[in-house]
Amino acid sequence: MTGPNRATDTSARRGRMLRALAVTAGVAVLAGIASLFVLGSPFPPRTVAMTTGPEGGDYARLGERYREVLAREGVQLRLLPSAGSLENLARLRDPRSGASVAFLAGGFATEKDSATLVSLGALFYEPLWIFCRGLPAGGQPKDLRGRRVSIGPEGSGTRALALELLRREGLEGVVAALAALTPREAEAALGRGEIDCAFLLASYDDSPAVQHLLADEKVGLLGIPHADAHVALNPSLRKVILPMGVGNLAANRPPSDVTMVALTTSLVVRDDLHTALQFLLLEAAQEIESRSGIFRKPGQFPAAEEADLPISAAARSFYKAGPSFIQRHLPFWLWALASRLLLVVVPLAAVAYPLARLLPALYAWVMQQRLVKLYGELKLLERELEARPPGARLDDVAAELERFEKRVDQARLPNAYAGALYTLRFHIDLVRARLRRG
Repeated sequence: MTGPNRATDTSARRGRMLRALAVTAGVAVLAGIASLFVLGSPFPPRTVAMTTGPEGGDYARLGERYREVLAREGVQLRLLPSAGSLENLARLRDPRSGASVAFLAGGFATEKDSATLVSLGALFYEPLWIFCRGLPAGGQPKDLRGRRVSIGPEGSGTRALALELLRREGLEGVVAALAALTPREAEAALGRGEIDCAFLLASYDDSPAVQHLLADEKVGLLGIPHADAHVALNPSLRKVILPMGVGNLAANRPPSDVTMVALTTSLVVRDDLHTALQFLLLEAAQEIESRSGIFRKPGQFPAAEEADLPISAAARSFYKAGPSFIQRHLPFWLWALASRLLLVVVPLAAVAYPLARLLPALYAWVMQQRLVKLYGELKLLERELEARPPGARLDDVAAELERFEKRVDQARLPNAYAGALYTLRFHIDLVRARLRRG
């Protein structure tokens, strides 16, 4: 083979090798992307169900605000009315309910019986309000004796906490009647005189019913003198003080500071909710809940407080470092895809980099082995030549040497090994010279 032809052939072989490497890399990338669809969906669902509270209630209105924020990113938040925290908890525990997100007051869930649930953090405090008509200022739970009292509907956190307070205060069986009314219904019933008192578990800032009743001069707010004892007996509770005059400063409503107990309400999700949606809910919570209020400082919420359930890994990352670079600069669906792609790209890069360092050495070893094999064959021919007795015919050895030389000329070695090939041909000529002398 002539020099120019050999160079052309080597260039063609190199081109085929590069194309093969490119095809292999492309197949590896496509396989990695395909694994996203096979092993785990790269896109979060476009519809998520949130169980909230009674229709028209505080949780329901709050859920609508979250729905508006998620709608800006193309995610539909489907709101499911409920009786309250207890029903929300039951729905989240049941995968057949379809609910993946809920508002949940503290004290009703435990990590042991809610292993599939995680918290995205605390959102606000919900005090337990006890409004009564016809009671003097400075009323206490003992004044509920013989009264018609609403303690909230079945499945609500209000009812569960009210029953606990009545039991601890020794008021079980001494209340005239217990009604199961929503906050709106209780407000209306108090106005009509159908009930004497109403328990409401609600955030002041998000509850029109609480705001209206607190400002109403015909309605009084009961304090809880034993608040510290209730907190000691139930660690989920917090002691809070409602300042005098905060409901209506001109009318000095309430007329004095009121000691109350409160629960911490958290945003709770099933642990299989897509991580990208957890980040989106956290961003919505930061936008909605970071405002100031009577029982909150600006930026205090959302907070990584574990009321009953552990904080999810996504929430821990969010509270520790905030949104990532791609979250801050890419639309939701793009960063959701990019974050999933990184799960494949990073491991591939971790494998590809060592391979990139190893392949040249491996390639050089393969080429060297080809040369070693050719030299081994030439050595065998030389030994066969030496083994023949003087005067023996050497035509077969000469033919074999010719065939070997043609194979060397056709050897596929890159230009970097041209010197080694020339050296091999020189040694072939040495064996041919010995053959002629023989």
